[in-house]
Amino acid sequence: MVNLIFVRFQAIYGHKFESMFASNQAVSLAKREWAMSIGGISEALLVKAIDHCKINMSWMPTIAEFLKVVGMLDKGVNYPDVQRAYEEACRYAEHPREHAWSNPVVYHAGKASDWYRLRREDSRIMLRIFTQHYESLCARAVAGEDFTVPKAVALPDHRPDTLFQFMAAWGELNNLTPEQSHTLLFYLTKPADSSARRSLQNHARKLLESWGREEISLPDSPIL
Repeated sequence: MVNLIFVRFQAIYGHKFESMFASNQAVSLAKREWAMSIGGISEALLVKAIDHCKINMSWMPTIAEFLKVVGMLDKGVNYPDVQRAYEEACRYAEHPREHAWSNPVVYHAGKASDWYRLRREDSRIMLRIFTQHYESLCARAVAGEDFTVPKAVALPDHRPDTLFQFMAAWGELNNLTPEQSHTLLFYLTKPADSSARRSLQNHARKLLESWGREEISLPDSPIL
C-alpha cells in the first residue's frame, strides 16, 4: 500500500514531491517509515486521506500530518473542496454568523478573505485569495488547531432561503441537477450590476453552450 501512496503523491505533487527526497535511498527509507506508520489502517481510509490531501494540501504531508488526516476522516470530519467552500463563503458573506457552516474553517477562510470583498469583487481574484487562506487554515486544522464559529449576537433569521429555493425550482423547471442549477445561478449571489455578477453570468452562458443547452434563458433576478 505504501507504494500506491507514493505513486499517488508523486503524480499529485510532481516536482514538489521530487524535491523532498535527495536520492532513491531517501525514498526507500521514507517508504519504510511510512509502511510502519500506516499499518492497520484500511485501504479505503488511506485512499480517502490521499484524496483529501490532493484537494487541501499544496505539499505532500509529513507522516504526522497524514495520520492526523486519517484520524479526522475516521471520525467523520471532512472539508469541502476549495470551489465549494468558496461558493459557500460568498453565498453567506452578508450574514456569516447566522449560517450553519459545513466546516468552521470555511467561515474563517471567508473572514480572512474579507466578507465585503467576497460580496463585491471579481470572483477570479477573490477565489485566488480565498484559496490561499483556505489551504493554510486546513493545514492548521489538520495539525490540531481548533476552529469555531462565533455565535451571532442577534437571533438567527429563520426565514426560508428564498434565493436557493428559487435556484432549486429553476433547475427542476429546466431539467437540471441541483448542482448544475446552483453552479449556473451562482451569479445571483453577487450584487446587481456588479462586475463580478456580470462575469459569472457570462461564464454561466458559456457553460450552457458547452452542455448543448443554449435554449435555456438565464434569469436576471430570482423570479420565476
